[in-house]
Amino acid sequence: MSFDPIMMIARICHEANKAYCDSMGDYSQLPWLKAPEWQVASIVNGVKFHLENPSVTPEDSHNSWMKEKLRDGWVYGAFKNSATKTHPNIRPYNELSEEQKIKDSIFKSIVDSMRPLVKYLSE
Repeated sequence: MSFDPIMMIARICHEANKAYCDSMGDYSQLPWLKAPEWQVASIVNGVKFHLENPSVTPEDSHNSWMKEKLRDGWVYGAFKNSATKTHPNIRPYNELSEEQKIKDSIFKSIVDSMRPLVKYLSE
C-alpha cells in the first residue's frame, strides 16, 4: 500500500470541516470513511487546487469549489441535498456568513501547513 499525501490532506481537511460543522450544530457531515464519492472527489480537487496555487485566498477557494459544483449540476438551495444537488453556499463569497467563510480559511490553513510534507515526499 502506497502513501498518498493528497488523500491524507483531503482526509484531514474533511475531518476538520466535519468537526467545525459539528461544533455549530450541523451534523450533516459523515466521517471520511463513510463520505460519498462525490464529496471525497470534491475535497481532493480542493487540495490539488491549493497545492497548485499557493497564493489563493479563502475566497478563491470558495469560487473554485462553487465553479466545480455548478459544473456538476448543483444549484443554490436553502438546504444541502445531494439528491437534488442543492446547496446553500452556492452564492458569492461576500454573501456567505462568517461561519461559512471560516470553513474556507480552515481548509486553506490545513493545506498550507501540509505543503512542506508534499514537497518533501516529491523530492
